[in-house]
Order: sequence, then C-alpha cells, then structure tokens
Amino acid sequence: MRDGLGRTVTYLRVSVTDRCDLRCVYCMAEKMTFLPKAEVLTLEELERVASVFIGLGVRKLRLTGGEPLVRKGVLTLIERLSRRLGHGLDELTLTTNGTRLLGVADDLARLGVRRINVSMDTLDPDLFRRLTRGGDLAKVIAGVDAARSAGLEVKINAVALARDNAAEIPDLVQWAHRRGCAMTLIETMPMGEIDEDRTDQYLSLAAVRRTLESFWTLTDLPLSTGGPARYVQVAETGGRLGFITPMSHNFCEACNRVRLTCTGTLHTCLGHEDATDLRALLRAGGSDEDLVRAIRAGVDAKPRGHDFRIDRGAGPSVSRHMSTTGG
Repeated sequence: MRDGLGRTVTYLRVSVTDRCDLRCVYCMAEKMTFLPKAEVLTLEELERVASVFIGLGVRKLRLTGGEPLVRKGVLTLIERLSRRLGHGLDELTLTTNGTRLLGVADDLARLGVRRINVSMDTLDPDLFRRLTRGGDLAKVIAGVDAARSAGLEVKINAVALARDNAAEIPDLVQWAHRRGCAMTLIETMPMGEIDEDRTDQYLSLAAVRRTLESFWTLTDLPLSTGGPARYVQVAETGGRLGFITPMSHNFCEACNRVRLTCTGTLHTCLGHEDATDLRALLRAGGSDEDLVRAIRAGVDAKPRGHDFRIDRGAGPSVSRHMSTTGG
C-alpha cells in the first residue's frame, strides 16, 4: 500500500478509546468531554478494520488511546488480533500510561505482545501527580517492573517539558537503562486545546541532545522500530535513547504510518485535519472491498508532511487531541 508520494504504509496505530484515567497537562484539558459510546467503534468493528489494513500490507499494529487498557474487553481484541501474527502481521504492540499494567502484563505476553511503550515523564511522585492531575507514580513503576518480569521489552516515553522535567532528563534515561528499558524523548506537539500555553513548555530536543553530549557519548544507530524516532547508543549507560522531533526536525520524508481513531476516522498525517470516515461505511453495511477502496483513497492523499508550529497565543495546529487521534 503506497501513498501518492510513493511511501509504503506498513504501520497502523489504532486508538481503541479516547478515554484515559490520567489528565496529562500537555495532552488534554482537565475537564475533558469524552465521546458517547455510540460514536466509538465496537471491538468487532475495530478488529474488522484492522484486519482489512493487514490484508493491505500493514505489518505492525499498535493499540493506543486515550489509555487502551481502560477499554472494556481490550484483551479480547488483542487475542483476536494476535491470531494474525505470522499471517501478515509481524508485530502487535501498544502504548500505555502504565497504570493498569501490573494486572495484565502476563496476559499481554501470553497473547503475543512482545514490546510496549510506557509514558512516564518524571521520577518525582509529586511532579507526576501534578503533570497527570492525580496519577500515582508507584503504580506505573510497578507496571513497568511487571512487564519486564513477564518478558516484555519496555520503552519509556517522556515528553520533554522545559518548565518541569528538563533538568531531570539524564536521571530518567539512567533509570530506564538500569531497568533494561530503552528511552525515547518526545517534543510537545500543538494538538487540541489544553489549559495552558504550550510555548512555556516547548523544549527542542536538538538542545537536549547537545546537553547530553556534554557529559555522555552518544553514537547514532542505524535502527528503526517502525516509528519516527532516531536512536543513539549511550556509552555510559549501555542503553538506547530515541528522539522524536516533530517540531525541530520534520521526519515526514520516510513516514510509513497512518492512524485510525476510536470513531473509525482514518488520519494519514498527525499534523493535518485530513480524514476518511470508515465508521459510516461500516455501519451502512459496506463490504470489505468498500473499505479497501476508501482506505486506498485516503492513503493516496496522504500529505507530504506536517507543519507544526508553537507560537505564543496561537491555537493548536490541529483541533483534535492526541488522545482522540491515537497517540
């Protein structure tokens, strides 16, 4: 499956819910209005659309949210999708905030999940509680440890925040590497209305890398895990560190990803308001062939790239929140 610019699409990120049990300050407003249940695809609809994408050449499938593990029945969906592993699908994984990992890590491993991403922006319990508006860091750490004990490969994702965790980034990296986890840093992105000005929190990862290189040896790695991160090896910690830089360095030239929201909307670019409504097609009785045609048309129109900007007082580059898009 190729887009109009010749890029091959092999990676689908599926939001299974817009709901989350945290309210991270850079992601959503404190008083979010979540979608009515009727607007969200059923597990059967999610499985059907994902299966059509696999038939079109998607080899990696990542379940996201919101927080995917708050979706009732999500393990059933994972079990059904895992049957495609080795039959068109190479990898089934998910991104989670880790709050519910402790109870499901063994199930995820049993169902064929091999790698997960866990979002965690600080090691300070008080700061974590403030950034997530009430989250319990100890729960997340227990979840990470349970995932590692279950044999899952874990990558810690942290959004770099100039005002809050910039000074802590080296400690976060060392903490992750000591636990046998990779680490990825992410620049904050202007998606959806939140309760503060993102300009105050934006931190260029180019600057972060220069700081880290002043006391660590970073060696570029010719590695891709299917996403947009560029990786280095940190000699002093022995671990891997990734940088996702949608603001300071556009990574669109080799983009292989599309996103399906929990409402059945196909977005082919994180930074554009492009949309293909697959839910309407599903619920009007459309066939798989109809879905294939709609997906191909959407992918063919995939934009060359995004144009994210963070300017003081300006609105977000796109109106939808990351929790709706499928983070």
